Amino acid sequence: MTAPLLEIRDLHLTMRSFHGEAHVLNGVELTVERGQIWGLVGESGCGKSLTGLSISRLVSTPPGRYPSGSIRLEGQELTALPPRAMQALRGKRIGMIFQDPTTNLNPTARIGTQLVDVALAAAAHDPRVLGRDRAPGPFARKAAARKVAVEMLARVGIPDPEARMLSYPHEFSGGMRQRVLIAMALIGRPELLIADEPTTALDVSVQAQILKLLKGMVSDHDIGVILITHNLGVVSETCTHVAVMYAGNVVERGPVGEVLGRPRHPYTRALMAAIPTRGTARGALKGLEGTVPDLVRPPPGCRFAPRCARATADCAAGLPAMRAAGAGHEVACLHPIEEPADA
Repeated sequence: MTAPLLEIRDLHLTMRSFHGEAHVLNGVELTVERGQIWGLVGESGCGKSLTGLSISRLVSTPPGRYPSGSIRLEGQELTALPPRAMQALRGKRIGMIFQDPTTNLNPTARIGTQLVDVALAAAAHDPRVLGRDRAPGPFARKAAARKVAVEMLARVGIPDPEARMLSYPHEFSGGMRQRVLIAMALIGRPELLIADEPTTALDVSVQAQILKLLKGMVSDHDIGVILITHNLGVVSETCTHVAVMYAGNVVERGPVGEVLGRPRHPYTRALMAAIPTRGTARGALKGLEGTVPDLVRPPPGCRFAPRCARATADCAAGLPAMRAAGAGHEVACLHPIEEPADA
């Protein structure tokens, strides 16, 4: 039996602060297979981005600290890899689309130079990135890398990509810089792609184009994707599976149709109730009362209990374990909702 593409087990992460040590990831568990697109959703500060950064080992330690947990890429334990070995995986087997393009592009280098460098680095691991089965000479390799870079810029919707290869990042709009980051992440054909809010700065038409490109990469190259987003509409249209996070915990996970069609956790139900529809009247949008807990001094047991109308005294006794709630559908709640979402 082959190992899953990605397997996260009991991952804990604490961050040192002036107020004490915050427990920001609290036993995260997730399994991603090839061909799957997992949406990671939840409020700001719930741990989505830190989960993605932890997979790539991009959280600084200190102030971060991993008390326990396992992250395996096809059976290879990533938490035990030395920095040099981990660096060899980034951009090749693990791709990352970062949330802020301003801080992740070199302002002193042309866009084309940065893309070609990424393509050459990826081709050192897999010559097929350049459309060849073996590595050619240096001049032919650079020419092939430039061709791949231009093609990728065109695929992410950059007009006149040949000419824009000579541009600097400040000559691009924020949305265009985001598309360049997406091109960089896809150019090496990673086996696992972590996309942190990849379409936030894009208009609706370009967003649809990028999401179609991601889905095409999954089907063409049999990769796995973790899509970190606040947009449940994007999750519904793009993802095969979804994991809902709250205050460092995965509280519900499973196939998109199961979780969004019949959300069982009160927090998932609250997120869906906050989505406006065509018939939502002004002032009728439902909000979630209360605030995210202080992670330096989190509440005992279920972290959602202080905001949950269904909470009882036993919710404070310990962190709820995941339990089956349908076909591949799991929920971490002692009092899950039974009735359908439209009841």
